[in-house]
Amino acid sequence: MSPQAPCSRALLRAPLDWWEERDAFLKDGVLALLLALLAFVPTLSNIGAQIGDLPERPASALGVGLILAQTLPLAARRRWPAGCLAVVAGAFAAYQALGFATTFGSLGLYLALYSAGAHQVRFRRGLAGVVSAGYAVLALVLDRLGSPQGIADYLAFYLTLAAFRLVGSTVRTRRAEEEQRRRLAAEVAAAAERARIASELHDVVTHHVTAMVVQADAAQFLLTSAPDKAGEGLSAVSDTGRRALTELRYLLGVLEATGESASADPARADLAPTLGRLGDLVEQARRSGQPVEFSEQGERRARSVDVELAAYRVVQEALTNAMKYAAGQTTRVLVRHGEERIEIKVTTDGPTASPAPAPALRKRSPAGGRGLAGLRARVRMVNGELGAGPRPEGGFVVHATIPSHPAPE
Repeated sequence: MSPQAPCSRALLRAPLDWWEERDAFLKDGVLALLLALLAFVPTLSNIGAQIGDLPERPASALGVGLILAQTLPLAARRRWPAGCLAVVAGAFAAYQALGFATTFGSLGLYLALYSAGAHQVRFRRGLAGVVSAGYAVLALVLDRLGSPQGIADYLAFYLTLAAFRLVGSTVRTRRAEEEQRRRLAAEVAAAAERARIASELHDVVTHHVTAMVVQADAAQFLLTSAPDKAGEGLSAVSDTGRRALTELRYLLGVLEATGESASADPARADLAPTLGRLGDLVEQARRSGQPVEFSEQGERRARSVDVELAAYRVVQEALTNAMKYAAGQTTRVLVRHGEERIEIKVTTDGPTASPAPAPALRKRSPAGGRGLAGLRARVRMVNGELGAGPRPEGGFVVHATIPSHPAPE
């Protein structure tokens, strides 16, 4: 392929793109004018719509006016399809009844019928009935004027006219179905986005607020039992609040961003929750009074943002539930970095599968609460698997396996 070929295609494409952007009224006006001009080309005089086969009358100014009336109204065929069809059909009927010679402009009747089927919104059946009645009147008039054609000829022409309207109606139906599919797809995408935002907010707010409540309760206890250590508890509350604000700023930044900008912004990337920040989660839980043992196996590799965030949220949700439902029980966090997957296992000790919560907290079901349900959906989005449930020896375990797709370069 020569280097000039792409340039040639671009030069040809530019006028087409410009034409596509023009208003429909302008494009239909050009079409109507072109059809009107072609109606006076002698070599095209045998191409057109004709019914009645009456003796031919010589051309006259009236005939020219009727030809223009069959073509120029097509400029409004999409804006006012019913009015366009009424004018064109009336001019066609008069032209045939007066016996003028067939012209290429008579094809405007077919185009007007198609446009009525494709673009008429209201009174579609009524319009079809009026046109059919008008055609019946035309057939009677032509027969009275001495037309040699019979019922079969009139019926065949009527079926031809009906076929053009049917084509237009089919196009309208398919266009409406496509619009319905796009609308439903947009609603599904919007619902999925709302669910994703709700999941993100749940993960961020629930974890940090839970930690802050536990830390504030501990600080309140220390104010009376060990005032010299109360400052550490209040400092933990402050640090947790700052982490929550950091993650909320990241979330708001992602929601405001479009396309690649969400991950391309270095400042925003520094705020993103990743596997490298698991230590902060563990430290936060420890400062809330939760005994946490954290270990990693394998070499940590660069991965996509979705994978890193999903893995981070698994650990975050598991620690949140541990602090809510098994406060003071030992929690073990194990992260295995493999070549093809990341395996996360968070185990919380406890005397029962569902430890008794504080009065203000909801009782957790064996299948997990709203957070775990959202977490399963998040993990499935990256082709991973999540399991959560009670342990036979007591306590609770959360286990996730996430494919470790490499981060794009």
